[in-house]
Amino acid sequence: MSRRCSLTNKKPLVGNRVSHAKNRTKMRQLPNLQLKRIYLPEESRWVRVRLSARALRTVSKKGLLAFLKDRGLKLKDVVA
Repeated sequence: MSRRCSLTNKKPLVGNRVSHAKNRTKMRQLPNLQLKRIYLPEESRWVRVRLSARALRTVSKKGLLAFLKDRGLKLKDVVA
């Protein structure tokens, strides 16, 4: 399974770690992904979603189905 948020498509970033002597080595910055169970009162069931911490904040504010509607996604696209 890739390290990608299923709602926002956040993925790892690549950059350089620069030392004091200006030596550069490659590094990856991974997104803060969480595997969460979210309750859908409209369907009376729990769904398991792998999402970033930022998306989790938005989902708790708006609701999962409203967030999916804004993004143009279906529930079956994001269920882990």
